[in-house]
Amino acid sequence: MGRGRLRVIDWTIAVGVAASLLVAGLSEHHPATNLDPLGYALLVAGGLALAGRRGAPVTVLAVTGLCALGYLAVGFDVPVVAYLFAVYAAVRAGHRIVTVAASVIMVAALPFAVLVSLHDLGAALARGRGALELAWLIAAGAAGEALRQAERRAAEAERTREETARRRADEERLHIARELHDSLTHQISVIKVQAEAAVHVAGKRGEQVPEALLAIRDAGREAARELRATLEALRDDDKTAPRGLDHVPDLVHQARTAGLDATLTIEGHRHDVPVAVERTAYRIVQESLTNIARHAAAATASIRIDYRPDALAIRVDDDGNATPDAAPAPGVGLLGMRERVTVLGGHLRTAPRSEGGFTVQAELPLDQPS
Repeated sequence: MGRGRLRVIDWTIAVGVAASLLVAGLSEHHPATNLDPLGYALLVAGGLALAGRRGAPVTVLAVTGLCALGYLAVGFDVPVVAYLFAVYAAVRAGHRIVTVAASVIMVAALPFAVLVSLHDLGAALARGRGALELAWLIAAGAAGEALRQAERRAAEAERTREETARRRADEERLHIARELHDSLTHQISVIKVQAEAAVHVAGKRGEQVPEALLAIRDAGREAARELRATLEALRDDDKTAPRGLDHVPDLVHQARTAGLDATLTIEGHRHDVPVAVERTAYRIVQESLTNIARHAAAATASIRIDYRPDALAIRVDDDGNATPDAAPAPGVGLLGMRERVTVLGGHLRTAPRSEGGFTVQAELPLDQPS
């Protein structure tokens, strides 16, 4: 139910209770005094105070109780209906001890409030008991507690359903990861074995090993490691450390081996960063270099990592064929980077550079939610 609709319901109940109390006060026969306007005002105020019972149940409990004591002291013999509503709301919100203490004070104070106008102790005791019947007081508290327990059980049931669904999703992800691992590992292993065999044969013959062949061999090894790391991460296996900032130089070396003039610049004071930030920074650099190799037709690339007190900044620039007038369509890699950065509460900017080429800029906050 929307918050606006709840406010309408609360005000409807408050106005209804206030109107009922006012009608009861107007229909009650008692000697007119100069304090009658104050009594009517307290009747209305006690009812209208119920509009805030969701946000401040203890305050409403106190206000309705004081209003009830006030109009009884003025001489209005009207049941403390608003206070009963406040008891229900306070118990429902979980303030049981405060409600019990307030109700004990209320029961004890009512006869003295009535005594102000009646000046008859016996009649004051009788009218006080009539204004707040213990049975109605207990019923209001019991209703609030019953609804509170029902809401708690419903919340626990919903949480259990969410945990079950999350566990099933995790199991399905792990199953898919295993299937992909088995399938891709076989294919990559074939590529890696053939590349290593070709390198070995070339070396044995004394021939110069082509740089492209070495790049294929190294890429195959890296892909196999990545597949194993991904599967272990999905298994929540912490034995193997995830790829992070310490492995970025390896990415730069691989890019150079493949023919790209890549440079790495580290700025700021090196300090520990959260594992999630390290992993995301590594993936951003990895994906950026992969896109440069595949699509940019670039000769050079620069990677800049800036350690700031509250954030880690990553920037990858290339001199490829992207221009502001011919921006490349965002692919799966860029979308994946954006999702990773967004999860960490960071910012990502990917765009062609005015002087030509493409830039990827990310800022990852170091204050990660626990």
